[in-house]
Amino acid sequence: MTEHHDTVKHILDWVSIATALGAFVELLPALAAGLSVVWTLMRIAEMVTGKPFVEIIRWKKPDAVDK
Repeated sequence: MTEHHDTVKHILDWVSIATALGAFVELLPALAAGLSVVWTLMRIAEMVTGKPFVEIIRWKKPDAVDK
């Protein structure tokens, strides 16, 4: 009985892993699309302002002097 119980546990473990990987693979296209949109918006902001994106989003301290 113990061997049968362990076999069932191992099968369910593999089914669980396969399900998790399947869910992750389905998520990848949406994640890639989202990152592409963010990257494109960053590049557009750089082209419009003529500044690197880091300079656009950087918080300036109140005592900072503009260049």
